[in-house]
Amino acid sequence: MIEALKDFDANKKIDEIVAWIRQWFDENGSGANAVIGLSGGKDSTIVASLLVKALGKERVVGVLMPDGEQKDIDDSKRVAELLGIKHFIVNIKPATDGFYEALEKSGAQLSKDARINTPPRIRMSTLYAIAQSLPGGGRVANTCNKSEDYVGYSTKYGDAAGDFSPCSDFTVTEMRMIGDALGLPKELIHKTPSDGLSGMSDEDKLGFTYDELDTYIFTGVCEDQAKKEKIERLHKINLHKLQLMPMYHQ
Repeated sequence: MIEALKDFDANKKIDEIVAWIRQWFDENGSGANAVIGLSGGKDSTIVASLLVKALGKERVVGVLMPDGEQKDIDDSKRVAELLGIKHFIVNIKPATDGFYEALEKSGAQLSKDARINTPPRIRMSTLYAIAQSLPGGGRVANTCNKSEDYVGYSTKYGDAAGDFSPCSDFTVTEMRMIGDALGLPKELIHKTPSDGLSGMSDEDKLGFTYDELDTYIFTGVCEDQAKKEKIERLHKINLHKLQLMPMYHQ
């Protein structure tokens, strides 16, 4: 346990987040639905649960967006069924394939990173299309957490986007504590995190564990100097993802 979190009261935080969500919707979409992409991972599962507590299951819509075949899609379906929320399954593969084909026909050579980041952007477009098509309208929930945001482990205008973000000020360690306090299935809250795109776990791709990252965030300490330098470098070069678009003022 990280010393700074020994007094972390997950139940209190749940109450505070729920109150914040209700207030945000009162001010920015009274009566609107909350639309959330369900990956079957801890973050979307926790945020969806908080939305149901705040708004009621009738106002929460889940969207499952496999890119072809998603091996753990049953986890996503389980979340929707567990929470009793309406959900859509939208296979984005025809859209991604058509996008790649159009770009290749233009002569553009797509990089590996471009191929990894395109599906999240198409998924976000899907969420907004559904949100704008619901009776009463919809607001798209961002499901990022503080640990991922700190090192820029998200896709700009993809999963980093959204209309409101209930949990982006909580680290992975805190999110797991919140998920446990919500009584959500441990196999979902503590499953090995993966982007579902690169074929690697988050920690393998990052080169350090979330425990190491969270310890650094709270204490500034990382015993492995190489990992510490990587965390600091990733934080610096990805800060633009957390900032509004710079604007020239005349």
